[in-house]
Amino acid sequence: MGKKLVIVESPAKAKTINKILGKEYLVSSSVGHVRDLPVKTLGVDINHGFEPKYVVAKGKKKVIDQLRRDARACDEIYLAPDPDREGEAIAWHILEVLKDGNAEKPFFRVQYNEITAGAVREAFKHPGTLNMDRVAAQQARRVLDRIVGYMVSPVLWRRIKRGLSAGRVQSVALRLTCEREKEIRAFVPEAFWVLGASVRKLVVPLEPFTVRLARIDGEKPDIKSEEQATAVMAELDGSSLKVSKVEQKTVEKRSPPPFITSTLQQAASGRFGLSPARTMVIAQKLYEGIDLGSGSVGLITYMRTDSFNVSRDAVAACRSLVVERFGKDYCPAAPNVFRSRKSAQEAHEAIRPTDVRRTPESISRHLDAQSLKLYTLIWQRFVASQMSAAKINQRTVSVQPAPSDRIRHDYIFRATASDVAFPGFMKVAGMNLKGDKEGEDEDQRLPALSEGEPLECVEWLSERKETRPPPRYSEASLVRALESNGVGRPSTYAQILSTLINRGYVTRERRTLTPTDLGMRVNDLLVESLDSLFDVKFTASMEDALDEVEEGRIEWTKMLDDFYAKFDSWMQATREPPADTATVEGTLDLLNKVREWAPPVKRGKRTFSDERFVESLRRQLDEGGRDVTGRQLEALLRIACRYAGQVPEIEDFMKAAGREDLLNQPPEAGPSDKTLRKFKCLAGIDLDESTAKFVDSLRSRADGGRALTGAQVGALDRIVLDHAAQIENFDELSAELGVAPPEPREEDAESGLLLGALESVRSWREPVTRGKRVFDDEKFYRSLSAHYKRKRFLSPRQKSALKRMVGRYKDQVPEFDKLAEICRTESRKKE
Repeated sequence: MGKKLVIVESPAKAKTINKILGKEYLVSSSVGHVRDLPVKTLGVDINHGFEPKYVVAKGKKKVIDQLRRDARACDEIYLAPDPDREGEAIAWHILEVLKDGNAEKPFFRVQYNEITAGAVREAFKHPGTLNMDRVAAQQARRVLDRIVGYMVSPVLWRRIKRGLSAGRVQSVALRLTCEREKEIRAFVPEAFWVLGASVRKLVVPLEPFTVRLARIDGEKPDIKSEEQATAVMAELDGSSLKVSKVEQKTVEKRSPPPFITSTLQQAASGRFGLSPARTMVIAQKLYEGIDLGSGSVGLITYMRTDSFNVSRDAVAACRSLVVERFGKDYCPAAPNVFRSRKSAQEAHEAIRPTDVRRTPESISRHLDAQSLKLYTLIWQRFVASQMSAAKINQRTVSVQPAPSDRIRHDYIFRATASDVAFPGFMKVAGMNLKGDKEGEDEDQRLPALSEGEPLECVEWLSERKETRPPPRYSEASLVRALESNGVGRPSTYAQILSTLINRGYVTRERRTLTPTDLGMRVNDLLVESLDSLFDVKFTASMEDALDEVEEGRIEWTKMLDDFYAKFDSWMQATREPPADTATVEGTLDLLNKVREWAPPVKRGKRTFSDERFVESLRRQLDEGGRDVTGRQLEALLRIACRYAGQVPEIEDFMKAAGREDLLNQPPEAGPSDKTLRKFKCLAGIDLDESTAKFVDSLRSRADGGRALTGAQVGALDRIVLDHAAQIENFDELSAELGVAPPEPREEDAESGLLLGALESVRSWREPVTRGKRVFDDEKFYRSLSAHYKRKRFLSPRQKSALKRMVGRYKDQVPEFDKLAEICRTESRKKE
């Protein structure tokens, strides 16, 4: 029997599944998507059914080639990416690239919610086929997001600056954040007074307790001035007090549901300060498999879910554990069931441990600190979800002043105390009422009191307070707001927040998100220009439409047709207002008198010709198809000023048009020949991703005929020097390029030792945002390693930062003291 090929999207997942399935199977990884829409073009044929034009994703050619070789060597092919829209789309794209040459071989779709031996083997016993409705929903979302991002972002480029981006859901999240910020800035605090009394019994125990003024003549007190507060206090001063009522009741607090993606992100942020993105990275690792000593095993179920559904076997196992650990009273008579929201994928499960008997304590030595925290959180929440309700005894005491001639109003003071009668689900996490949001309002302890009992007033209390503005969003509360508004889905929340931060639209400090000035400007422009597109309710309705596509109720192209009809009309309203026709025609008439045009200028890949540009505008006016824009008129006026020597009337025309500022403009400088040669030298050189992006941005500027700034030329020179070893005949070229060859350096052994020591770090600190900068130890370490690998040395500043970093992680660095001594010795040698 030939081998069977299994394809998953993650190398770590492939490793775990390979151990489960054994030698009969070959398990390979696609490393995510293998195809996507092109980067530099729209890639969607809007006029022909929104047909996407997929290309091989960047860096995936070798992956695809390997998958094709694997497919040729096997008799059956199993597509086993994650069980959601994105996973279904990855499976479909893999099928599309493999079916040529393997048409006679069967392709199967395999899905599982947890990566355990039992679940995986059971899934392979019952393989299915691709869910093309789910593929269509993912494709619709991808096309939808591409259309919005590709067509709306240029609006920001024209009005604010190039390089900015708009996103269908990202911009709604930005809108919520900016609207909250505007509320905060517009908020005017109002003063109010809280009145009460410190009282005590006349017999032991004599410890005072506090009662608050709760009613005046049956209404809530509304005291908004010091004069009102003083008048009430004066009326009450000297009054004797007594207990008028004692109410006791027991309330039940139901156990919480198990986690779904959004609530896990919120809990991890509130409890541990983890960002949603970091939470998902850790959860992914727990899902894909951890080596517990006898091989890798998935510890939690799939972590991108919005369903509270739990398998019967998992519920039964959890209830059995509850009885064993806590007793029968802690296990309800029937399993707890939680209702998911309407759009939730009920075929999925909530996030839970794959084996509830795998307690956090039993596997703690196999997990790093953050993984253990998150697993413990998931385990405790799941166990709590199948436990009995907590019972809380609440006692409310009402206190009134004794009637007298001075008392003109009916005053009622109250105090409430809560005590846990039965902890129920709170037992599993060691929760208590005080200081834990799972419990409620324990302000103080109250002594035993009876109706009619007199009390002594120790002190009348009056406290001035002010109303507070709404708080800024945290990552957790923004996720909650997106979810409650039906915007986004479990797989998108973390990416939405990361994009806002990485784009510089918001900053994160101490878990609080604050829109930057740039973010406010971007939001204002989008709301002003495209309010309906980025309306919260409209975005939520698009999510519902995508759900309908997945459920097979509507065709994805019909959904996009309906969307695009609205979108196109909204975009028409953002068009730049046409330029003044009289000014355009007047300028063109004057340019008819030009006797000799400047020769065309070639800058990079583009050729610029004044004569051809002027002729193109004449044709545009004559044909009447589209208006001349303000940007075109600006370019036309600049060209006209260059010919004022041949056509003297141009100078008077410019003054009359209020544009005499253009008459003395310096000639535009294009990129130098040396700069263009440097780009040619770097073509085909293996650059890291960030460097390649930077070089591409400089090349685009040069191709547009614009000279590089001094700082940009310096940066380009440094990149050329860094890669001199890969440039043929660099020593001969360096003089022509104006770049001095790098001086030979002695290898920096000390930096190599320090970087090697950090290879043992398994638990990196959470990235910190300060102002517009993000400080990420792990990312910084990776960049230093790449730099050292290329140059074999670090600068003094880089090395100093590296030493500080090693010190921060000394607990994870083997033989740290020995390393420190070696570094001291190296430093003394250099001195």
